[in-house]
Amino acid sequence: MSGVRPLAVATAVVAGLFAANLFIPSVGAHVGSPDVFFQGKAGSYPLLVAIRPPDVIPGIARIEVRALSKDVRGIRLTPTPMTGIAAKHPPVPDTAVRSASDPQFFEGALWLMSTGSWEVRIHAIGASGEGDLPVPVPAVTLQIKPMQTGVGYFLTGMMTFLTVGMVAIVGAAVRESQLDPGAGGARWDRKTVLAMVCASAVLIGGLWLGGSWWGEDAATNSRKLYKPLGISVVPHAAAGRMDLTLTDPGWLPLRKLDDLISDHGHLMHLFLVRWPAMDRVYHLHPDQTAPGYFSTAMPSMAAGSYRLYADIVHESGFAETAVGETSFPETAGATLGGDDAVGPSLPAGGYDMVWLHDKAKPIVATELNLFAFEITGPDGRAVNDLEPYMGMGGHAEFIKDDGSVFAHVHPTGSVSMASEEVASPAAMVAMHETKPGPVVSFPYGVPTPGRYRVFVQMKRAGKVETGSFEFVAKGK
Repeated sequence: MSGVRPLAVATAVVAGLFAANLFIPSVGAHVGSPDVFFQGKAGSYPLLVAIRPPDVIPGIARIEVRALSKDVRGIRLTPTPMTGIAAKHPPVPDTAVRSASDPQFFEGALWLMSTGSWEVRIHAIGASGEGDLPVPVPAVTLQIKPMQTGVGYFLTGMMTFLTVGMVAIVGAAVRESQLDPGAGGARWDRKTVLAMVCASAVLIGGLWLGGSWWGEDAATNSRKLYKPLGISVVPHAAAGRMDLTLTDPGWLPLRKLDDLISDHGHLMHLFLVRWPAMDRVYHLHPDQTAPGYFSTAMPSMAAGSYRLYADIVHESGFAETAVGETSFPETAGATLGGDDAVGPSLPAGGYDMVWLHDKAKPIVATELNLFAFEITGPDGRAVNDLEPYMGMGGHAEFIKDDGSVFAHVHPTGSVSMASEEVASPAAMVAMHETKPGPVVSFPYGVPTPGRYRVFVQMKRAGKVETGSFEFVAKGK
């Protein structure tokens, strides 16, 4: 399953087109990979989009658009919340800047003003008219940026200087007020000292109240920091099932557990990855039994520790991944069927899954690559009988060996179909694939250097096949 062939010309055209430095927290439908990658059409114009959300809200998102058609003359960008009254009253669009050296590359920046699920609408203008491509973007505060040390020292010095100066002014005013006009030689007396003491007490009290207000405001902002959902599992091997529970560590009131919507036909996509070897992955789809509670058939499990990643989408279009850990004994469970899959699995009869990658070209962290795969037959040629797997040509899970990154990616990118449906039902329908292949490609940029495992799932002959591939991403 780890065969490597040179990257096909059709997929090489977009490799390495984007680069940026990323902050890497847990957010949205991915762990440690906050950027949004999307491939779709604005009208008749195919576009490849990378959106890098801010890590503090309000903040500025950076947008990079590559037009895969030379007919595009201009790009306009509009940010709106995906739901609510503000979604019906978009602001004036911003015009993306066209690269002087690459006329098919556009860049822009937009303010995301509040926490929640946003949409960046890409409006393309060209020889064939105009068209829109909505791209869902989760906007959450990921960190509180510390004050720069130099600025802190400067402000502390200024505060001390102003405080001492104000006390001195009060003392001077009291002393001078006791003199006759034109007289000099004012002396310090009890009244002057008392005035300065009172002024000092008032100023220190004001500073204390300001510090208390600042501390409360900082605590409020700390509570707004995104906290991922947790997920725990209780196996019932005798009953052949396992129960799962979502837990909210406390975030914003906007997050609920009774508002989930179907994504690829399921309320939850659960991935169990045996850890630390990452040599086994289970892709399951539990049924909801109550808000926050799920259950699924217990598959045959290899013994070991497992990392849990559960993708869900809220009715607002906000997608996120719950995380957890557990251990399983060796379990003889149910045979997987339907959309459930386990891997890696080697296709029978001489078939294999191949990664179309040029070994001579390294994968660099923060650069967008098109990860392309195909299934080959006994003759070594790519098969052309792939079937849609939950409406897509395939699914890929990128996992870093230290557990800091998990990303569930589709041929259209990292945006979930459910989020896209909230943004635009018509665009979501366009995402469905009815005849995938023979090459299935996944646009994605790994966020940090290190060793990664990617599990790729494609379907043929009614069976989901899972390939396992490994690579090392280099720093810039």
